[in-house]
Amino acid sequence: MFESEQNWELFGYDMRNVGRHFSAAWRDFLWAYDSPVRHRLDEAVRLQSADGVSFYQAGDVCDDVSAQCSAVLLPDDLVLDRLLRMPLAVESELPSVIALEVNANSPFSADDTAYGWRVVGRDEQNLQVALAIVSRSAAMTYVAQQYGSHDPHAQELWVNSNGVKVVIEGFGEGKRLERYRRRLLWVSGLLGGAALVFLLAIAISAGLKNIELGAVQEIAQTTQRDTANASQMRAALGQANEAIAVINELQIAHPSAHLELARLTALVGDDAYIERFSMNGTNIDLRGRAVDASSLMQLLTEQGVYRSVSAASPIRRAPGQEKEQFHLKISMGEPG
Repeated sequence: MFESEQNWELFGYDMRNVGRHFSAAWRDFLWAYDSPVRHRLDEAVRLQSADGVSFYQAGDVCDDVSAQCSAVLLPDDLVLDRLLRMPLAVESELPSVIALEVNANSPFSADDTAYGWRVVGRDEQNLQVALAIVSRSAAMTYVAQQYGSHDPHAQELWVNSNGVKVVIEGFGEGKRLERYRRRLLWVSGLLGGAALVFLLAIAISAGLKNIELGAVQEIAQTTQRDTANASQMRAALGQANEAIAVINELQIAHPSAHLELARLTALVGDDAYIERFSMNGTNIDLRGRAVDASSLMQLLTEQGVYRSVSAASPIRRAPGQEKEQFHLKISMGEPG
């Protein structure tokens, strides 16, 4: 008998209750007041009380919003509230345990009893549950007298119990819960679609990689067959690299005069012109006229491509003109 009982236990846990624990965990994750999902997706509620109007979302106060759901806060004298301490072992069956507790402690008839509950705390061994019990007839009489509503499903009924707001079940909360359920389904559909797209992308990527692998294998086989030609091409490539290196050295020692002339033309602008341009290696001899030759010389000095810019002769005013004559010696820096 001992071995038969222990066959269902793993590391001290009764495996027969795994399904109920799993369902309870998902219920808390999606439907509990402190659920991050519900905090984002739950409908806002406009709460009317003797103190005025306030707005709540997932059981917490929120800013003034456009709320499609409304609730009425019952006064404390219509509410029987208790703070229950229960072992963690009953968490998977908490709704049933709460129903038994209500049946055992309600002073009202079964048809006239309405209740709500909310988990307000937990530790390593126990749960703390705020339980509120009201009389349906007394609650609806209060709503009819204070707010003129005779439809029990037109609004939700809330109460204050042990410092938190508790929703009394069986009234207008079904509309809000249905909207929340539809939002959960919509978000689940989006996540499912995203997962399908992700899996499709992985499948396409794997297919492309397979095609690429086949192409690489074919290239490898072709390369192995043409090893001799590849060796000849490597030798020719080495010679070409040497020729390119020599050409680069020549370009460094003898830059393109056309390129430098175009650069100077762009820098000089419309208020100056070049009369004479000569270039020997990396040295440029430049003559011309400008409205402000000093500014032009300063502009050329600031160019990183030129290592030095100096005046070969003093800048002087051209006879009969508003322009200044300049004669500059320019030495180019490292190419790049």
